[in-house]
Amino acid sequence: MKDSSLQVDVRGVCKSYRQGDSTIEVLSGVDLEVGRGETVAITGQSGSGKSTLLSLLAGLDQPTRGTIQIGGQEISTLGEAALADFRSRNLGIIFQQFHLMSNLTALENVSLPLEISRDAEFKTRSRKALQQVGLSHRENHMPSQLSGGERQRVAIARAFVVQPSLLLADEPSGSLDTKTGRYVMDLLFDLARSEMMTLILVTHSDELARRCDRQWVLEQGRLSVTE
Repeated sequence: MKDSSLQVDVRGVCKSYRQGDSTIEVLSGVDLEVGRGETVAITGQSGSGKSTLLSLLAGLDQPTRGTIQIGGQEISTLGEAALADFRSRNLGIIFQQFHLMSNLTALENVSLPLEISRDAEFKTRSRKALQQVGLSHRENHMPSQLSGGERQRVAIARAFVVQPSLLLADEPSGSLDTKTGRYVMDLLFDLARSEMMTLILVTHSDELARRCDRQWVLEQGRLSVTE
């Protein structure tokens, strides 16, 4: 029976890659349950597979074995078009390097997910999202005209604009200075909790991890709870 309180249900997920004649197993039977509205941190050393796991949760890659359910939907069974549609309606993704389109304004970058999902009120919602991150006055600026902190705030607005049930964040403050990073993370946590979104945060920071409801560490391809 499916547990309706679960937003994320990962069972026995493995991920391996071919490297020459060898097979490198990055994830080895990962299990993870995350409740609706819960905030979860995933820590671990560089190269431990944290970003790989987040890519699998986002449907950007496929597991070698195992199942991943998001909101009760087994995402590995979806075709490419259905998966893209599911992602645009249900997931918000924030990367360390922003991934903004350099030829689009801040407002146009935020609008992209809504255009993909064919939302008729995309401009109104995009402006509201920029207002939430304090960048209404920068909506017509190109990414090259924004500071690093402002670019990450645009990326956060882009992730929130679809009102996703699940937010995935991969080291979102990793390329920012300490003060700006703290401001951006305060904003991220405040928005996630006010909108009752599930947040899975990959981070090297113990300080950020402690702000989450639960902490997991990824070691030797497996997840374990941090006490």
